[in-house]
Amino acid sequence: MTEVKRPTLTVATVVERDGRFLLIEEKTRNGLRLNQPAGHVESGESIVSAAARETLEEAAWRVDPTALVGVYQWKAATNGSTFVRFTFAAAAREHEPDRPLDTGIVRALWLTYEDVTARLDRHRSPLVLRSIDDYRAGKRWPLGLIANL
Repeated sequence: MTEVKRPTLTVATVVERDGRFLLIEEKTRNGLRLNQPAGHVESGESIVSAAARETLEEAAWRVDPTALVGVYQWKAATNGSTFVRFTFAAAAREHEPDRPLDTGIVRALWLTYEDVTARLDRHRSPLVLRSIDDYRAGKRWPLGLIANL
């Protein structure tokens, strides 16, 4: 029987402060890459709270998700894995500079849009820029669009 590969559900946040975007630099199979704080939803966790938790764990920032920016489906060319990503706009609330970052995360960075686009070759996926572009275009849907039953 052939194993069926199912899409992986992930979350991410676009956090803007003073004209800069919060990104993380992480170790991957393909070297150091840039991404939004992002990760997987844990069992029993809401999608919105997963996004806030991942941002804290990867960037040491407590954030308040404010809106859904978009839902994206992407298939990685390298291994064929498919991801469904819920990306949220979030407001930075509190930094915890002494908090250890998740394994594989090198550091959190605040980059201007120009800095982000100048580093396209280091993005973990096309979702990084697409999420920021959609955010900058004003795409926002209420968090209540996602029902947690």
